[in-house]
Amino acid sequence: MTTRILLADDHAVLRAGLHLLLENQPGLEVVGEASSGLEALDLALKLSPDLILLDLSMPGLGGLDALPALRKSVPSARVLILTMHDDPQYLRQALKQGASGYVLKKAADQELLSAVRAVLRGDVYIQPSMTRVLLDDMLMDTPVAVGDTWETLSEREQTVLKLVVLGYTGAEIGEQLNLSIKTVDTYRMRGLEKLGLSSRAALVRFALKKGLISAE
Repeated sequence: MTTRILLADDHAVLRAGLHLLLENQPGLEVVGEASSGLEALDLALKLSPDLILLDLSMPGLGGLDALPALRKSVPSARVLILTMHDDPQYLRQALKQGASGYVLKKAADQELLSAVRAVLRGDVYIQPSMTRVLLDDMLMDTPVAVGDTWETLSEREQTVLKLVVLGYTGAEIGEQLNLSIKTVDTYRMRGLEKLGLSSRAALVRFALKKGLISAE
């Protein structure tokens, strides 16, 4: 099955490079290119892509402003942000407004392809170098009040799930908390079960909704 991709970036040279990179991957097809948010909206409605690669800084309607409209107009399409902005505020806003991933342009190529594959699997992909900018929000000394379901988790379950949201692997979490991978997985599964969630993508949405990740 072929994945249909729409590129939205105001730099023609970058679009050409992305087009070539993606088209060289089996199962990926670039069906349209847009140079502004308004053009991206128009093409998304006409082409019904499966994935939209969206730049944040474009003339007229920028990516952050276009994102809610894209999610509403083409709800089946996943949106992956590809940007030069490493400001955590942009990352938080993009996630809050429904982006499925966030990748910096300077880390394109293999990083981008990894993000595309993850997003198409239904995961939320945050570039590893960007996950650390959320650490202050997620691992504060004073827990954020997020409701009864979160409060049913043990302190260790909360810590493990916060690190899962940040994109850390089981091995990395185990190293940080001095736990075995099996123990980390037990805490992760037990926490997800208590929250009634079944995937990392659902956990990220829960974190956004409950205020574990601030949009401010």
